[in-house]
Order: sequence, then structure tokens, then C-alpha cells
Amino acid sequence: MKKILGLALLAGAATAATAVPASAEVSYSGNVALTSNYVFRGVSQSDNGPAVQGGFDVSSGIFYAGTWASSVDFGWDSGTGFDDGGVELDLYAGLKPTLGPVAFDIGVLGYFYPGSEDGSVGPEGVDLDYYELKFAPSITPVEGLTLGAAVYYSPEFTGSTDSGLYYEANAAFTISDMFSVSGAVGKQTVDQVGYFVLDDGTATDEYTTWNVGGTMSVAGFGLDLRYVNADESITNGAGNEVSKETVVFTIKRAL
Repeated sequence: MKKILGLALLAGAATAATAVPASAEVSYSGNVALTSNYVFRGVSQSDNGPAVQGGFDVSSGIFYAGTWASSVDFGWDSGTGFDDGGVELDLYAGLKPTLGPVAFDIGVLGYFYPGSEDGSVGPEGVDLDYYELKFAPSITPVEGLTLGAAVYYSPEFTGSTDSGLYYEANAAFTISDMFSVSGAVGKQTVDQVGYFVLDDGTATDEYTTWNVGGTMSVAGFGLDLRYVNADESITNGAGNEVSKETVVFTIKRAL
């Protein structure tokens, strides 16, 4: 059911994003990237290893839609009965209106794992696919500085039939055309007791994460160096700690 609802929301948003006047300008962009560690909300999605990523976006006025993909590794092996499929495919669409000094990003995101196989936990197994609703306002009080917040809500979080909520405060400052700095502090919660397994054998349903880093543009490439950490030592399917303090380097190329 959550797959059907998620796909329906994405299809509706994507249809709205393309239903623009013929005179409206349509912009396209794409990118490819290589990262030393695919970290999502403070937790490695690549078992602390590198990942290959890429995406494509289309926008027109306040409407946007796009897709993004990355290699993933949740540490599961054939002996566990789980298979992550090795790929994450995201689809998203939404609106970016403004109201006075406040810019908004209101959208829906679907996270899909083609090729993944459900395990044997529960009558329906484990479903990795899920979707989120996004609400993210931001302001630019002075030139170059952006202050923002974001809330993501999922009625059925990945691998669970319970809801998930992530909220953060973020900031970015553009120093020059070549260099900018940014950071964020966020909290992920899941309405399921013991959803996140910790390295000491205990479990929790929430954690806080933060990151700070800088991005430099050089010869058409974007180079990002970022410090990431979390307040809980979360483990993956292989028992490896995947929320540990780390520095992530990413190189991206616009297409």
C-alpha cells in the first residue's frame, strides 16, 4: 500500500511540475559524483565505503522534478535473508514558491531499492521502499547567507510500518563564486521502539546528527569536504558502526 500511495503522490507532483504554460522556460540539469562515503542523515548507506552517484533535474518557474541514484551497501549478506539490491533510486517533485523574504521547498520524495529482496521478518517481510513529504522554508538575511529549516515526514519509514520524522536547521554562506561553507543539525525519529540497533547491543528510536563542510568549484568540478557525526553509534546489517565520526570527500561534475 505504501508503494502505491508513494508512487501516486510522485506521479501527481511530477504531472503538476510539467503542467506549465508553453511560454514558461524549462531548465534541465544533470550531475555525476563519486563520494568516499554515502552518508545520509549521519548514517552511512555504503557500509563506510565509497559510492557512485548521479542525478537529473527539470524545473520551470516554481515547479521542479528529478531523479537521483546511488550505489548502496547496508551490510547484509546472502545468509541473512536480506538483499538491498545495491542501488537506491530516488524520485522527487515539488514547488518552490516565495512569500515575502521566505523561500519554500514543498515536495514529495520516493526512495526505491530496485532488486532488493524482502527478508523473512513478519508476515510481509521487510520493505525498504518508502516516501516522504517535505516542507523546507529558508531566508537570506544578508547577501550570501542562507538560513533554513526542513521537516520530512514518512507515514511508513523504510523497513518499518511505523512513521518517521526528520527535522533540521541548516545554514550556508557563499564566500565567493568558487567557495562556500554549510552545515546542519538534525534529528531522526521513528515511531518504533528499538528501530536503530547500537554497537553496545542496545537500541533506540531516535538520534541527532550534525555536519559542517566546505564546497569549492574547480575546473567545472565541485569538491566537497565535510565533517559528519551523530550522538548514537548505530550499526548496520553486518554489525559495523555506520554513524561514527567521519570526514567525507565528494567530487561532483555537472553535465
